[in-house]
Amino acid sequence: MSATPEPKPVAPLQEIVQRNQVWSRMAAKYGVDNPVPPWKTSLDGMCDALDRAACRTDVPDFKERRDEEDALSATVYADLPYPENQLVALAHSLVARGIIDQNELERQMAAVRDRLEA
Repeated sequence: MSATPEPKPVAPLQEIVQRNQVWSRMAAKYGVDNPVPPWKTSLDGMCDALDRAACRTDVPDFKERRDEEDALSATVYADLPYPENQLVALAHSLVARGIIDQNELERQMAAVRDRLEA
């Protein structure tokens, strides 16, 4: 039985971990009282859409997605609380599978940061 290879780092996601960029800190910084991150609904919707995309061979099925999410959340992203670890684990899996380009992920994250800081 071969060992599971160590996941390759995804730079923009590692930056999130290093900065401890979690909803509780961001909400406190911007005076938001809602304990649920505004992106959680979108994350849930993305997971639902991926689970229904079974006809595509490059998209993980429910079990693969959850197994990868659980493994990454327990190792690479263990320092992040839920649901941040779920979000970055999903992004990591999609980048590793080539479904999302890392450069595009960085551009989108920068655009969100720019809107937040505007």
